Amino acid sequence: MLSLAEIGSRDVVYDLGCGDGRLVIAACKRFGARGLGVDLDNDLIARAQAEAQWEGVEDRASFITANLFDLDLKPATVVMLYLSVEINLRLRPRLLSQLPPGARIVSNRFDMGGVWMPDRTIQAGDTPVHLWRIARRAA
Repeated sequence: MLSLAEIGSRDVVYDLGCGDGRLVIAACKRFGARGLGVDLDNDLIARAQAEAQWEGVEDRASFITANLFDLDLKPATVVMLYLSVEINLRLRPRLLSQLPPGARIVSNRFDMGGVWMPDRTIQAGDTPVHLWRIARRAA
C-alpha cells in the first residue's frame, strides 16, 4: 500500500481505521513521512502509540481515538483505507472535497463499488490494492 502511494518525506499519511498503527509507523520509518492513525478502539490506539515510541517515530506518528467521519482530512496527502465498500462510498464525498489535488487514496481489498474507478489496481498476493488520485483542479 505504501509503495503504491509513492510516499515521500513531504507526505502526511492518514490511516483511517489504523488498528495497531503499522502503516503509519512504516510510512514514518521507511519514507520519512508524517502520519496520523485513527481508530475507534482505545486499546489499539494505545498499542500504536507504544509501538511508534519503540520504533523511534513518535515525533512523526500520532494516533487518536476518533470517528473517521468527524475527522478533518485537509492536512492529508495520502489516505489509507482498509474499510468496506459501503464505508469507502460514504467517505468518498469527504475525500473529494477535503483532500488537495494530487493526494492519493489507497484501499486494501475494497474499492468504491464501481462508482469511482481506481487509477490503478495491483495484486498483493490474493488481495487487490486500489489507488485513486485526486485530480488537479483547472487553473
